[in-house]
Amino acid sequence: MIYLLRHGLDDEKYIGGWSNIDLVDVGKKQVEEVAKFIKNSNFKINKIISSDIKRAITTADIVNKYLNVDVIYSKCLRELNKGLLNGKEKIKYPEYIDVDSIFFKYPKGESMIEFYERFKNYFYDVILKLDNVLLITHRGNINMIYFILENRLPDMDKKQFGVEHASLHELDTNKMLIKKIR
Repeated sequence: MIYLLRHGLDDEKYIGGWSNIDLVDVGKKQVEEVAKFIKNSNFKINKIISSDIKRAITTADIVNKYLNVDVIYSKCLRELNKGLLNGKEKIKYPEYIDVDSIFFKYPKGESMIEFYERFKNYFYDVILKLDNVLLITHRGNINMIYFILENRLPDMDKKQFGVEHASLHELDTNKMLIKKIR
């Protein structure tokens, strides 16, 4: 079994992507709660693989206080690269907030379809070979797994799979099914 955890709440005044914005206090509390849930649920987790973006690293650090397993940081679990806009204040770039095309490419970044293809390769080449692992990543990555398993291209509806901050999802690689469990 593979478990996927979205990082806790970060400062939403800024554009995410590959930014190194850290968790806010509420986000740290969210992660503490889900970490306790994971520990009390006795999931078999032997390793954490985390995105190497700051908000995911902080999430991994908090969770690992409860699990005490090896942690690996991977750039392959990074979110959509928003290029020159990574970490910029949203208020200064309103035209980039509600992008409505999977083909729109961020300046010096990538488009949603490019992110999908990049992550799909990692999913088939690496993730499906894992077991007893907790992946700490971003909403976009978890959404991509839902899209991949439904055999459809991504769309711009970020909320359709319930991937909220610090939400936990279970991926059964034998049945090729993913579901939200917390």
